[in-house]
Amino acid sequence: MTNNDILRRIRYIFDFSDTQVISIFATADCTVSREQISDWLKKDDDAAYKEITDVLFATFLNGLINTKRGKKEGEQPKPETELNYNIIFRKLKIALNLQAEGILEILERSDFMMSKHELSALFRKAGHKNYRPCKEQVLRLFLNGLQMKYRPPSDKEESSDTEESSEKTGFNPWLK
Repeated sequence: MTNNDILRRIRYIFDFSDTQVISIFATADCTVSREQISDWLKKDDDAAYKEITDVLFATFLNGLINTKRGKKEGEQPKPETELNYNIIFRKLKIALNLQAEGILEILERSDFMMSKHELSALFRKAGHKNYRPCKEQVLRLFLNGLQMKYRPPSDKEESSDTEESSEKTGFNPWLK
C-alpha cells in the first residue's frame, strides 16, 4: 500500500471532504491546495496522479492527531522524513486514542487475531529487541476494521431481505 492508498482509505473511513483534509493539514501548520489533494486521491493510472511524499503524509497524520485529540501546547512535532507501516499504525493509534484492547477488537472485525504481546512489538522503537516490523497486511486489516467500525453499510445499501436472510443463514452482512 502506498501513502496515497492509505490517505484514500482514511478519507473514506472518516468521510472527510477536501475542505476537511485541508484543515487537517492546517492544524499541523501546513498549507495544501485542493488541487494537490485531488491529485493525491486519483487512481495510480490517472495522468494527473501525484504521489504524496512521506513528509507530507506524516504531516497529515500529525494533523489528524491534532484534529482528533486536540493540538498540543508549544512546538508541534516535526514530520518524519521516512515512514513505515509501524509509524503510520502508531500515529493512527494515537489519533484515535486507542489502547491495545481497542486495536485488537478492530482487528477482530477483519477476522484477524493477534496477541497483546505481538501488538506491542509493533509499537516498540526500531532498535528494541522485541521490535517487529508491521506488515502491509496487518495495516490493511486494521484499516478494514476501522471501516467496519466507523463506516458500516448504510440502510440504503442493505435491503430488509438481506437482513431477514442473514438471520436464517447466519451470514453477517456487517463482515463483508
